[in-house]
Amino acid sequence: MATSKFVAPIVGFMMFFLFISFTTIVDAQRGLSTNYYNNRCPNFRSVVRTIVRNAVNNELRMGASLLRLHFHDCFVGGCDASVLADFPGGEKQSVHNANSLRGFGVIDSIKQQLEAVCPDVVSCSDILALVAREAVVALGGPSWNVEFGRKDSTSRPSSVAADRELPFATNNLGELAGLFSTKGFSIRDLVALSGAHTVGQARCIRFRDRAYRERNILPRFAHFLQRICPINSGDNNLGPLDVRSPSVFNNDYFKGLTNFEGLLHSDQVLFSGRGGQTDRLVQLYATNEAAFFADFSSAMSKMSRLGVKTDRRGVVRKNCRALR
Repeated sequence: MATSKFVAPIVGFMMFFLFISFTTIVDAQRGLSTNYYNNRCPNFRSVVRTIVRNAVNNELRMGASLLRLHFHDCFVGGCDASVLADFPGGEKQSVHNANSLRGFGVIDSIKQQLEAVCPDVVSCSDILALVAREAVVALGGPSWNVEFGRKDSTSRPSSVAADRELPFATNNLGELAGLFSTKGFSIRDLVALSGAHTVGQARCIRFRDRAYRERNILPRFAHFLQRICPINSGDNNLGPLDVRSPSVFNNDYFKGLTNFEGLLHSDQVLFSGRGGQTDRLVQLYATNEAAFFADFSSAMSKMSRLGVKTDRRGVVRKNCRALR
């Protein structure tokens, strides 16, 4: 009798424990996890790392392009690989992306190799998230934990939405702050994420007005840009977003801003020299690369969770360019 008196509570406790454990596992499966592919596709990380590093070694500019792909995907409807879809009127045709967004072939190569070893498992949106980190690391930048479990959108992508939700090179600080705030980002996040412009290039058409008409620009830098970007031609000529080290992920972008060497209007508005909040952050990052790396990594983790679709709210596309 004594035994049965204690067995019932123990059994009840064990059932409760199993229920809690099962509920925790189910809840974890509904969200994102760093080990999501450990059993599903154990070669996922190595495949992505190898292809990204080869692509960056072949063309250093590709690192910035791959990072930009992830940003442009997440900022329009969430991180759902909609930017990869070939579709009339889709995001690729946005004024922000047409003749500008690059790296689609790298994503195709990764997807094809993953489909060969673990078909119908890895989403295109998870590929973009990991590719962004590996591109930054390949260029000498920080690493961060990437969570997985995103599903791809089946909705028609919209160039109109991309036009509306992505920042323009001509945006002023208030416009940038408002745009990033709608995505849940603070001013600190905005400045840290802008540090992605420590790598890569922009087309002349994006910085011509700054080179010829703005006054908050170092004169010799303006002359340098004018040689790249003639007043009436050369729209597609490229200028470095970070003139000091355009192929290395470091804090030189912020050093350039403090010297009024921002390539785009939307870069230089982060630093005016008047001592405001963004001025202080730019100065912090310009003098403390570790602080920039830490804040950039945190903001990237936050960005990679924007509007994610999990479970049955999306699909795993076999072809990242197709909606199904």
